[in-house]
Amino acid sequence: MSGGLGKVYLVGAGPGHEKLITVRGLELIREADCIVYDRLAGSALLDEAGEHAERIYCGKSPIGHAMKQEEINALLVRKAREGKRVVRLKGGDPFIFGRGGEEAAYCRRHGVPIEVVPGVTAAAAAAAYAGIPLTDRTAGASSVTLITGHKQCGEPAVDPDRIMRQAQADTLVIYMGMKNLGLICNLLMAGGKPEDTPAAVIENCTTPGQRTLVTTLGRAAEDAAAENFKAPSLVVIGRVVELLGLVHWSGAPVLYRGDVPADEPVYRIG
Repeated sequence: MSGGLGKVYLVGAGPGHEKLITVRGLELIREADCIVYDRLAGSALLDEAGEHAERIYCGKSPIGHAMKQEEINALLVRKAREGKRVVRLKGGDPFIFGRGGEEAAYCRRHGVPIEVVPGVTAAAAAAAYAGIPLTDRTAGASSVTLITGHKQCGEPAVDPDRIMRQAQADTLVIYMGMKNLGLICNLLMAGGKPEDTPAAVIENCTTPGQRTLVTTLGRAAEDAAAENFKAPSLVVIGRVVELLGLVHWSGAPVLYRGDVPADEPVYRIG
């Protein structure tokens, strides 16, 4: 695309495995003039872009950001005004804890057309690859609640009431919560969630480095620290975690604290 006004495509790259991107997302990467990509957008996807495509990294990590959000917003508009087909490649889904809504609104306010391409969000992917159905009638789980361990501004979560209100969720999935996992678990227990509620910490979901820790709400932070689980990791809390022993299929390592189901070939660590 050249001349006139370009367009911004907010594309969900999926959870890490490059083959879990949508057909539409892959098509747009191959056609892009400029790709503005995140840290968790699978690097192999960049190889699908044409040689002419400009590649701009704007990733965020627990230790720092390559660009501020305001700079990313302005970059998207600037590149589109150069007449370029701009792919904003975001890990997971653009509208689930990805600030995609902010970027889309900014583009629209500045007269830049957009298209949003949904992606497989990390909660669904991490649970599926670990063998945990997020909803299951036998486990009494008919609802799923997604929360983030950080505020919108990126600072640690410090709103006890907000966390405690989630204690009644059938299945709870915590994004970006490793730094504050102990605090979050304590607040959930203070809100009434039993300390023996099953919990799973899933690291590097869908990638060759995936591993899962199965524990309880009361021990999750301690056990995750002992086994050196780090970001990017998601935490799944609820009775559905008990189904992992029956459903686990991916071959990724599963580490258990406590009793190990006899029919599950896993590593026992406690």
